[in-house]
Amino acid sequence: MKMKLLCSAMAAASLLLSACGGSDDSTSTTPPLPETKVPTKNVLFFLGDGMGITTMTAARIYSVGEDGELTMDKLPETAFVHTFSNDAQVTDSAPSMAAYMTGVKMNNEVISMTADTTSVDANGNSYQSNYDSTCPSTNGKAVPTLLEQMKAAGYGTGVISTARITHATPAATYSHVCHRDAENTIAAALVPGGAGYNASLGDGVDVILGGGSRHFTPKEDGGKRNDKRNLITELKTQKYSYASNATEFAKLPVDGTKIAALFTKDHMAYDLDRKPADEPSLAEMTGKAIDALTAKKKGFFLMVEGGRIDHALHATNAKRALQDTVAFDDAIKTALEKMEKVDPGLKNTLVVVTADHDHTLHLNGYNKITGKTTPTNPGILGLVKNYVNGATETDVNGKTFTVMGFGNGPSRVATRENVDETMAAGNDYLQEAIVPLSSETHGGGDVFLGAQGAGAENFSGVMDNTKVFELIKKSIGL
Repeated sequence: MKMKLLCSAMAAASLLLSACGGSDDSTSTTPPLPETKVPTKNVLFFLGDGMGITTMTAARIYSVGEDGELTMDKLPETAFVHTFSNDAQVTDSAPSMAAYMTGVKMNNEVISMTADTTSVDANGNSYQSNYDSTCPSTNGKAVPTLLEQMKAAGYGTGVISTARITHATPAATYSHVCHRDAENTIAAALVPGGAGYNASLGDGVDVILGGGSRHFTPKEDGGKRNDKRNLITELKTQKYSYASNATEFAKLPVDGTKIAALFTKDHMAYDLDRKPADEPSLAEMTGKAIDALTAKKKGFFLMVEGGRIDHALHATNAKRALQDTVAFDDAIKTALEKMEKVDPGLKNTLVVVTADHDHTLHLNGYNKITGKTTPTNPGILGLVKNYVNGATETDVNGKTFTVMGFGNGPSRVATRENVDETMAAGNDYLQEAIVPLSSETHGGGDVFLGAQGAGAENFSGVMDNTKVFELIKKSIGL
């Protein structure tokens, strides 16, 4: 009798079934607890702002010569991407990055909203006022971003930029506004627990690194905020470890807790001008972010923007644009090396490298092979020279001209004079433009995309920028 009672109890508990003559398929009245699925995939999305094909080519020659290779040149899977927006043949950064992050075509200047959202009212007035959004609730709806979707699925998240962290590209990953210039509103979306916080971010983006502290601090303290809030103080209250310079950055923990750093009031310095004691490189920020996110022991999404490539091109300052492109490439190299140690063979890691749009930079020919730029060789920064005899080429009026130029921009002279090669290779030289404008514009050409790792084979051929979003999700099974 005792044995029968013991066996009944043991069977009910599904333990030691064979001792009681039971079997492995016996059922229990208590359903098993659901397993908490920890994500194991990683997505690293690198965006060179304004890094068109010509900029990539010029940066390669500038850094390693015509026959050299940048890290992004070595990515095994490649494609070309169409970048036009919903309402413009030539896009700005807001809808182009938002297309990557949401899979939706939207209008210029709109950040991660539906296609019917406009950035201006019926009278053509901008839906932003002094950096704050005045967009009516009837003007479109928010579209879930890749970062938000991965956060909801349990992934770690990080956003890095050499521009203001509230600038269009990073903003498109975590905020929703009808005008990109509403950067006070965008900043508030990042701060857990505060007014304007984007609740879709859960407990917050885990890693935030970049420039732009001015939109986190009130006017009274030298910032741009109109509401007297100090969002940096609020971030610290929300258990973010915070840094404002390279020394503090080096001390940020990489134990899986949340970290943030805003190194400058405005954009971070161009890499050519960067002071290492004040600002880390993009590669250093990328390395720190990977360490912090991998410490969480789960999959993560990390967006890394080389934001100042675009700004130098708008100024027609090719040298700074090329140097920032090389710094961006260094960040990619750092990421690949670190992820190979974390995930050998990148079996669970997808790395995507692309640009949001082109610029009007062009290479004048037929120039001889120059090799990389050095202190004694201007290389691609120099003058066009005949590929047969090396003689300096001239235009129809007998004037010399540089290898690089722009379709439009501020450096347009009424009468061309001879260009001095030493001056052309200088840090501040602005390449000549064909059409005079106060600021050079974006171009409408397709951009490069490279991919490596899990699901990279999904990227090939020619595709629309909205397709990239779908292929990333497909690659990680989201």
